[in-house]
Amino acid sequence: MMELSLNNVMKYLDANLIFTNISFKIYDNEKVGLVGVNGSGKSTILKLIAGIEKITRDDKGWISMPRGKSVGYLQQVHQYPDNFKVFDVLNLAFNELEVMEKEITLLEEEMKHLEGLNLEKTLEKYSNIQQEYEIKGGYEKQEKLSKVCTGLKFDDRFLNKEFSILSGGEKTTVALGKILLESPDILLLDEPTNHLDMDSAEWLENYLKSYKGIVIIVSHDRYFLDNVVKKIIEIEDMECETYNGNYSDFVKQKEENLLLQFHQFKEQQKQIKAMENSIKNLRDWALRADNNKFFRRAMSIQKKLDKMQKIDKPKSERQNMKLNFNRTERSGNQVIFAENLSKSYKDKVLFTDSDLLINFAERVALIGANGSGKTTFLKILLGEESPDKGAVTVGNSVRIAYLPQNVTFNDEEATVLECFREDITILEGKAREYLSKFMFFGGNVFKKVKHLSGGERVRLKLSKLLYENINLLILDEPTNNLDIDSIETLEEALEDFKGTILFISHDRYFINKMSNRIIAIEDKRFKNYLGNYEYYKEEKSKQKLQYMEKQKVNKEKTKKATKVDENKKREQKIEKLEKKIDSLEEEIRKIDKKMNLLIENYSELNEYYSKKEELKKQLDDTIEAWATCSSFLE
Repeated sequence: MMELSLNNVMKYLDANLIFTNISFKIYDNEKVGLVGVNGSGKSTILKLIAGIEKITRDDKGWISMPRGKSVGYLQQVHQYPDNFKVFDVLNLAFNELEVMEKEITLLEEEMKHLEGLNLEKTLEKYSNIQQEYEIKGGYEKQEKLSKVCTGLKFDDRFLNKEFSILSGGEKTTVALGKILLESPDILLLDEPTNHLDMDSAEWLENYLKSYKGIVIIVSHDRYFLDNVVKKIIEIEDMECETYNGNYSDFVKQKEENLLLQFHQFKEQQKQIKAMENSIKNLRDWALRADNNKFFRRAMSIQKKLDKMQKIDKPKSERQNMKLNFNRTERSGNQVIFAENLSKSYKDKVLFTDSDLLINFAERVALIGANGSGKTTFLKILLGEESPDKGAVTVGNSVRIAYLPQNVTFNDEEATVLECFREDITILEGKAREYLSKFMFFGGNVFKKVKHLSGGERVRLKLSKLLYENINLLILDEPTNNLDIDSIETLEEALEDFKGTILFISHDRYFINKMSNRIIAIEDKRFKNYLGNYEYYKEEKSKQKLQYMEKQKVNKEKTKKATKVDENKKREQKIEKLEKKIDSLEEEIRKIDKKMNLLIENYSELNEYYSKKEELKKQLDDTIEAWATCSSFLE
């Protein structure tokens, strides 16, 4: 069984210590998720396995790799010749197969001119190459290419685009397609779903489930991890811990482990306190009684205490954002109302004659394929764009806060505290107290905005938005570029919000947790699903089954109608054949009568005889045609 392992690995990048003790084992065909906060070293581990980073003399430990196995790593930066089209990049995955194809063709040509021992040797070589070609999937090459292109939605227009002009996300998706076509024995994927829509992400899930080989995934997509991996390796405090199961299993196991560790910590603390009290009492007694026996007993207990392996107090997984949202005037029941809404860009129609209503306190996820018009709808709602037809209005007393997809600030050189106070009048002490609710403690408030992580930028932006009295929160891809801890912190904060939330997200786990209604842009209309993402999936599955059943019924009806039509035609043909048979038999009978009258006129008799034979042949053929046609009649 193939085994990949890291053994007590300590790694520096420049002068920075990334991790101190990483040890784990992964076996053949295992699908593994690598999780941890941003900067914990997940990508560094992938690079070590891929051979991009090395264990140097300053580092420790070793990596055990299975011999002769190929490794594929999905990186974030991709360089190819300027004239390369998407199709050319994907075809690079078949370079080895194309070399083998040329060799097979040359050997076939060569064998035409060989004989004897030379032919036998060449034939053996030819057989070996053909066998290797088959093992490497040469005969399934086109089928595999078609499968990947369909799953990742690479149509002919996209395949013929120059790779150099693609967006960063498109390049990453093409690189993903290429690495899947290469089918390495060890597949390393760093955020593979970042630029995929939901359909493509679900296709990739199914593809990886049946992938033959080791798959190691770094991803913030918890739904993806739940559906693909069977083992989680968490990097925390420069070390790692392995958990069997998917992401949800890992969360449950970790909580149980933390509770157990906390219980053990409390019990040990009681024991330590009792031992410390005994030591103190024994020393007091020794001084009072001037008895060395008590001193020796105290020293014995002290030695046991010193040798005791201390259980660390469990760290809270993260500090929670406990937000006490200001009590604001609630909005009217109708918060967002769209009627006969239409919007197009050139020849691309996004939505047409569409209606939409969102009520107070609903948590609505707006979903749809990439380019379906989700962000455009938000821009229309916020007054940044105008519809071609119809209107979007907000209800009475609605106060809007908008968290954009890319969080920006006016002054990147400002500190967190300065940035928060730039538009409002508030004392520094009060501002710091408020910012602490968003996990900006102590000296963190003096950190410059330009140095904030993705999660910190979102928290700072939320602090500014939520300081105002708002009752409608609009979020555009709020979990993009956040690590899992930051996403879960955001979820906990949003759970306390009492107003209405409308958000766009590709994060299915986030949608599942935060929404009680889904609006999907389908067929250029807004379609309602009164539930979370799981409910939406169930409804889509039902719709698909209903469509397939309808297609089956229609097919049966068409088949039945075709059969009826064919039977009708056969009946008409049989009727014609029967009439022809009767006619031919009648003609033969007439000829027989005439022949009976011409017994001695041999010349005329011979003529009638020939005619009778011709008619008999026609009759036999007609009877055979009638019998064949009758046998098909249903």
